[in-house]
Amino acid sequence: MPQIDNEWLRKICDLPLCFADMWIRVAAAFGFLGVALGAFGAHALRGKVSDAHLSAWQTGVLYHLLHAVVLLALGLYARATDTKVDVPASLFAAGIVLFAGSLYALTLTGIGKLGMITPFGGLSFLAGWVALFVVLGRRPA
Repeated sequence: MPQIDNEWLRKICDLPLCFADMWIRVAAAFGFLGVALGAFGAHALRGKVSDAHLSAWQTGVLYHLLHAVVLLALGLYARATDTKVDVPASLFAAGIVLFAGSLYALTLTGIGKLGMITPFGGLSFLAGWVALFVVLGRRPA
């Protein structure tokens, strides 16, 4: 298998810090979207969807914003300590997309089968917390 020369990438950024900055930006984007979607649900959906769907939307926003803050903390931790946090961060990001995204789509479309995606997002969140425990539970050598 040929070696891939990553020298050009090293010149662009110090890899651990570069990925830390990426997760900080991802967290900022998720945070922005979470606030916007929360406001949309509170103002545009009230009275237009059932109470059950509005509750599902609010649950999506809650988990979305909570895990956006966790992603921000992970990115800041990675920047400060040079620790690789890609596995838990990726799982949290997937959880936001799958869990909250499916609840948003369910609310907007009324297609109940979209709720079958939600548990996969929940599993991503749980796996992210386990990965976080493993990554942050290691003591430096």
